[in-house]
Amino acid sequence: MNDEQLYTVVGDRGSMTVFEIYIKTSPERLWEAITDGEMRRRYSFGVGTESAWTEGSEYRSAVPGVVDVAAGENVEVDPPKRLVQTFTALWSEDVKAEGTSRVTWEIDPVGDDSCRLRVTHDHLGAEANNELWGGWPMILSGLKTLLETGEDLTTPASLMYAEAQARRTDG
Repeated sequence: MNDEQLYTVVGDRGSMTVFEIYIKTSPERLWEAITDGEMRRRYSFGVGTESAWTEGSEYRSAVPGVVDVAAGENVEVDPPKRLVQTFTALWSEDVKAEGTSRVTWEIDPVGDDSCRLRVTHDHLGAEANNELWGGWPMILSGLKTLLETGEDLTTPASLMYAEAQARRTDG
């Protein structure tokens, strides 16, 4: 999005959050990390996302047997540049009541070996529950860590569902 593009308010769904980070990786590797369920599980609270990754296809984000996190539609799919998705949070009744919002992933190459990733979460209600967007800094930090070091971020919140999944499969 550049300064000349306008942001459209849809009904009362006019709030948005924008996160921008720089990652030392290729656009193709970053796209793979966003769309590969196993890679995504490593940086997204242990939550995998499954989809055909084509325009109009559905996606589901979950820790099987533990929690359904989100579901929606892939509205625009342009690898390795742009992914636009509807987003319906499912992890609690409070966030379900917020309805559907939109998440846009934009990847731009920077220099010879890096990318800028801009994630815009919009079409949020004016008083949207901060749980809808509050996890993005941890998710994006985990993504950056994984792609630049090959290691998982190990903050307690970043592992919360992964640990629940492990307890479920061990028990």
